[in-house]
Amino acid sequence: MQLQPLACAVALLCIATGTAQAQEGHLAAAALPDVTVSASGLQQSSSDMTVPVSVLEGNELIQRRQSNLGETLNGEPGIHSSHFGAGASRPIIRGMDGPRVRLLSDGAPIHDASTISPDHAVVADPLLATQIEVLRGPSALIHGGGAMGGVVNVLDGKVPTAIPSKGYEGSAELRANSAAHEQAGAFALTGGAGNIAIHVEGSKGQADDYRVGRGWPSGSKVQGSFNDTNSASLGLSWVGERGYLGLAYTRQNANYGLPGHNHSYEGCHTHGLHLHCGSHSPAIEDDAHHDDHGHDEAEGVPVVDLRSERVDLRGELRNPLPGFSVLRLRAGKTDYRHHEIEDGTIATTFRNKAHDARIELQHLPVAGWQGVLGLQMSQRRFEAVGADAYIEPTDTRNQGLFLLESYRWNDWRFEAALRHEQQTILASDSSTKASHNGTSASLGAVWKVVPGYQLTASWTHANRLPTAEELYARGLHLATSTYELGNAALRKETAQNIDLGLRKTAGDTTFEVSVFHNRVHNYIHGRTVDALDGLQLLQYSQQDATFTGLEGRLQQRFNQHWGLTVFGDIVRALLDGGEKLPRTPAARLGLRLNGQWQAWQSYAEWVQVARQTRIAAFETETPGYGMLHMGVSYHARTGSGQPWQIYLRANNLNNRLAYAHTSFIKDAAPLTGRNITIGVRMDF
Repeated sequence: MQLQPLACAVALLCIATGTAQAQEGHLAAAALPDVTVSASGLQQSSSDMTVPVSVLEGNELIQRRQSNLGETLNGEPGIHSSHFGAGASRPIIRGMDGPRVRLLSDGAPIHDASTISPDHAVVADPLLATQIEVLRGPSALIHGGGAMGGVVNVLDGKVPTAIPSKGYEGSAELRANSAAHEQAGAFALTGGAGNIAIHVEGSKGQADDYRVGRGWPSGSKVQGSFNDTNSASLGLSWVGERGYLGLAYTRQNANYGLPGHNHSYEGCHTHGLHLHCGSHSPAIEDDAHHDDHGHDEAEGVPVVDLRSERVDLRGELRNPLPGFSVLRLRAGKTDYRHHEIEDGTIATTFRNKAHDARIELQHLPVAGWQGVLGLQMSQRRFEAVGADAYIEPTDTRNQGLFLLESYRWNDWRFEAALRHEQQTILASDSSTKASHNGTSASLGAVWKVVPGYQLTASWTHANRLPTAEELYARGLHLATSTYELGNAALRKETAQNIDLGLRKTAGDTTFEVSVFHNRVHNYIHGRTVDALDGLQLLQYSQQDATFTGLEGRLQQRFNQHWGLTVFGDIVRALLDGGEKLPRTPAARLGLRLNGQWQAWQSYAEWVQVARQTRIAAFETETPGYGMLHMGVSYHARTGSGQPWQIYLRANNLNNRLAYAHTSFIKDAAPLTGRNITIGVRMDF
């Protein structure tokens, strides 16, 4: 029965492209995209990378992006989403999330509260992104040894780097969808003259509670899944012949609901490593059962009121000193705050005030070696006040020195990186101080075996230092139905990662496949040591763990109008002794049929997610599902030559009820049901 929607999609695509043989438009000869990867440190092309990399840009980014970063990237091989309703969703790479996935804004760290809990939104707006880069694995050491899962770099134009050739340039986009009655829009405009460039951009999105697939026992909508977000930025740059220097101010406001919030746990506490909920009675337990089934209207759904303000300083100077080709500067100051509001009253306030600075110097080739060395510093003052303040105020300071070198020899490119970090965390209430340091190193190589074929290999020894939350958490966390106990004795993690890959980059058949094995010594995780009526007691502990996986994509061009893509991924995450890690993504396999004729582009995609039966203690299995996605877009130019497009996409066209195993609230917030999105965009 699941194959019938796919057959219908193929039939529709055949009808749509049936007249294409007489048309001029056609699919280009298949080739893996070769674009510059800013996060590589040496501005390497994607074909020169020693690790798997995904780059979303142009039309692909327009078609893929959602209201948050996690859902935008979900579906790329090796990348999943934490999925906490519609307001908060963070990328999960190779089964790792939180602080093990480093989020960047044009190379600078994003400071919010999303690493602390999955119900906290990422303050990066996909609607305003010009390019999103994902580097998988821990070898991107120039951005931190703690990024064991990978790095996500969101590029934007908020700080202009050049004067537009015609004096101005920009874009505008509007879209709407059916599942949440979302209405969203974004614009960007850059202008300049002489040596001064100015940039202004903004976005606004408003969505109601979204609908889920058919058959959910709790109704058709996820109560509390609404989202209202707006962002605005103003940037000014001085642009010269040798580089630029600019400032930008960005403000983001968001109001979104927290589905699955369970008030029945209020007052629960611990006795040693056991939970005790003294107010529990049969009546209250009935209320807890009532809440578990999504009927939160009686008490009201908690709402996050978020505000983030950031000032960015960015610059680049070519030929700054003898022997050096480029000097790059990134610095920022962030003032982040969000209230969690219950029944119209602020229950908890989270604040995160941070500043960061990063300087890179790229040197000219020395004995064939080209590289970059740099210094990075950051300070974060975090505090939580109120009912859900399960982490005491902390001050985290981090300094890092790094070096990246590259060497070419015939058909080989070699890469080596080294980074040393020092970190100090001061906990205010307990007046305790934790200091850690770590040294990470990586080696990688790309071998162009024959024209169009590449072998890649990388080895990484990486240290991740404990976070303030892992060290000092102590208290009830209602959003995830957990009681968390930190561990001030935690030591640094040490990962030994091997990544092997094979690529075919040209011709009618192209592919990229990689396999990885990541052995992590002293892996830090929240171990469930007790559970009571659905509430779990998590104690941060350390134990060796192993992550092993496979991910890949194969593209086949049949003729000038048709193309087929097969993609998928699988990861296994185990603690020593065979215990599974919680919320490990299920295996996934997808099939995508592409068509193009004249100004039209279309696709039909089937994604099959396996049932997740490899579960941790106190975790439940998650059924598998298959979803059908389709889309079509029309590209044209105005009379004055400005490109514009209109697009239509249908996600989960078969309206399948599906749950994300990676989510803390998978049963309270299933995935979105049938969703039709229509949008229009113009560049000028």
